[in-house]
Formats: sequence, C-alpha cells, structure tokens
Amino acid sequence: MNSLTPAVKRNFSIILGLAFICLIFNIPQSIPVKIHWGKINWEHTFYRPELNFRLGNFDFSRKFDFKFGLDLAGGTSLLFSIDTTDVAADKLDQALESIKGNIERRVNLFGISEANVQLLSDRDQHRLRVELPGVQDADQAVSLIGQTAKLKFKGEVDIPPEATESATIYDVFAKDTGIDGSHLLSAKVELNPNTSQAEVALEFNQEGAKLFKEATTQFLNKRIAIFLDDFPITFPVVQSVIPDGRAVINGNFTNQTAKTLSAQLNAGALPLSIEVIEQNTIGATLGRDSIEKGIRAGLIGLLLVCFFMVGNYGYFGFIATLGLIVYGLITITLYRLIPITLTFPGIVGFILSVGMAVDSNILIFERMKDELRAGKPQNIAMELGFGRAWDSIKDANTCTIITGLILFNPFGWNFLNTSGMVRGFAITLILGIFISIFTGVFVTRNLLRVLVPKK
Repeated sequence: MNSLTPAVKRNFSIILGLAFICLIFNIPQSIPVKIHWGKINWEHTFYRPELNFRLGNFDFSRKFDFKFGLDLAGGTSLLFSIDTTDVAADKLDQALESIKGNIERRVNLFGISEANVQLLSDRDQHRLRVELPGVQDADQAVSLIGQTAKLKFKGEVDIPPEATESATIYDVFAKDTGIDGSHLLSAKVELNPNTSQAEVALEFNQEGAKLFKEATTQFLNKRIAIFLDDFPITFPVVQSVIPDGRAVINGNFTNQTAKTLSAQLNAGALPLSIEVIEQNTIGATLGRDSIEKGIRAGLIGLLLVCFFMVGNYGYFGFIATLGLIVYGLITITLYRLIPITLTFPGIVGFILSVGMAVDSNILIFERMKDELRAGKPQNIAMELGFGRAWDSIKDANTCTIITGLILFNPFGWNFLNTSGMVRGFAITLILGIFISIFTGVFVTRNLLRVLVPKK
C-alpha cells in the first residue's frame, strides 16, 4: 500500500472499520469460548453489544435483535370501529389522529415498538387496525387498547433533601389537582404574536376553569405535570394565576412538537370510543418456517451472484464479491439499529436487493472493458469506468427508488397502497438500493484501488 495516496488508505481503513463494526453487531447473542491446552485453562463468553444506561430518572436499554412482523413472529391482529358521532366535523381529523397516536403510545408502553397502527376510513366509516407481533394474549391487548385515555394534572410537592436522590417523577408530582380530561375542552397550536414561537393553548370548561384557578394559585412558580394514562408528557411552570380557564404552554417548541403535545392532550379530552369488531391470533410456526426458507433463498441467491461475478470478471468479480459481503453486513446491521420490522415481503425485498446490488458493478466493469479495448492503461480505465458509469447507475436506481416510495406511501395517502406488508417490501428495497450505491461506488472502487495489482 506504499504507492497508494493518503485518501485511498483512509478510505480503505474506513471500509475495514465499518465491516468490523457491522460484524460485531451480527455475531450470535452469546459465543462461549473454551481453551484447555497444556497449562492454559481459559473460558469466556462473548456477548453481542447492548446499550444499557441510566440518565436521571430515565432508563434506556436496547438489544440489537431483529424485529419481526406479524407474519413471522405470530401475534394478534385487532380491528376496531371508531365512534365519531359526538365529534364536530371540523375536529374529526384531529380526533382521529389523536386516538391513533394514543393507541401507538399504549402499545409501545406494552413493549411492542414494532406494532402497526393504521387508520382506515371509508366515507362515514372509521376503523383502526392494530397488529401486535409476538402478543398471544388477545384479551389483554384488547383491554389495554380499548380503555378510555386518562388525562391528569398533578402538582409538584416538596421532597425532603434526604429522599431527593431516590425520588421518582411520581413522587415529585404527587398532588392531584382534581383536573382531568373531562375538564379540557381543547388543546391547539397557536403562534405567540410577540415571539412567533409555537405554543399550545388550553381551554377548560366551567368546572375545569375553577379547578385550574385553584391549582395555579396553589402551585404558583412551581410545576404542574400533565399525565396521560399515568405517563408524564409535559411539566410546565405556573407563571401566573389563571382565572378564566384559558392557559398557554410555551417553551422551545417547534411546530411539530407543539402539534404532538396538543394531540396527546386531546387524546385524553376528545369523546371518542372504540369497539373491537374483529380479532385474529396468528401462530409463530408459519413464521419460523418462512424465515428459514427466506434465509435459504437469500444464501442461494448470494452464492449464484458471486459465482456469476467471479466467472465473468475473474479477479475483479472476486473483489466485487467482497464488496457484496460488506453490503450484506451493512444492510442487516441497519435492520437491527433502526430497527426495521421484517415481514416476509420485507425479506423478499432484501433478497431482490442482493441481486440489484451488483448492477452498478456490472455497469462499471463493462465500461472498464470498453476503456481497456480503447487502449487505456488499467488504472486509468478503472477510474474512467467508475466515472462514466455513474450516470447510468444514478438513473436506473432513481427510477427504482421512486417506485419504492410509491409502494411505501410515506405520507399515508389513501389513493396509494396502505398495506403494511407491501410497505415492508418497499422499505427494505429502498434501503438496499441506497446501500448498494454506496458499496458499488465507494467500497468496491477503493477495494479495487488497493487490491488490484498496478500495471
């Protein structure tokens, strides 16, 4: 590597480091190692890395396991009808989004972060589909999702100094003000006319206004926490006594965070009820069989692609195969990190993207052949092959990305696909295309610069 430029050496080091990190994330959950040789007796178990830390009252723990969808992990599928008869037409969209966000938060607290929550609307009929992978107790899931949201306002109490360190958020905000979701008429986003910052405006009914006046008097210059289903969502400081039942929560809000907070508050105030009308439990046996067949198909596809590349391009094809291995490591690592919820169509999208991952290499190598036939030296032909194939690579992949975005339907348009299965296929395909562009143009190019003998 002495004749290589510093940039090429740096890029090669980045590739090696990236491949090593991805390899670490994809080792089995535990690897026991036992060495007994002569006087050496060493036993140790290596574990896949996990994130586990505590920040104040916040605990974070994350295992980098694959997240499987309903068709692979088994679980429960629920369909609810939404009663919207008591909601005004101008507040219907906000009410539906609020209840969707409320249900999403509940199933996430239930430990199902890969759940699929979907609104289905047809004229005056509004329904909610909830898919809960890995949940076999359907009755427990129905009771969790179907209950009415509970909004509570609780005041800050003084904690003795000796108990401060062990106090939880529920110890700090232990004083019930008597205000709940039945007292809140609405929460909406407004812009402060003086600062142009987003704020959340609250309006209480007559009884709520009276209780809120008492609470703001009692907790002046202290905080009143707002809990939704016993989960704290905000802790505003009372800056003045509010007698008329109209309050404003301000802070460093963006428009999006202010909308999110108003939707959470409305989830405990809007008069929406849901009723389960369909319930299905899916076993995980079919899922395990699908995973095994999908892995087998992926390995066969990968081997066939590698044989083709080596057979057709020789040493260049072998280097492209190394790039393909890096592609696979990066892809499945991102599946763990994001995490991507893998369904069987999603696995099919990954298998398809494995074949597409070599498209850029084929375009580049064929272009290199043209340059070599024109009499260019090998190193110059290699650089020209990458440069002049880029337009074709960009155009071909852009078309596929556009198609993938239409299938994924990121904005939830009703006139496009809304199926979770099809979206799973689309997201793995789109992710695979972006990674294949990176490996084809950056990884394979630098591997060729380093590993191909100079002529």
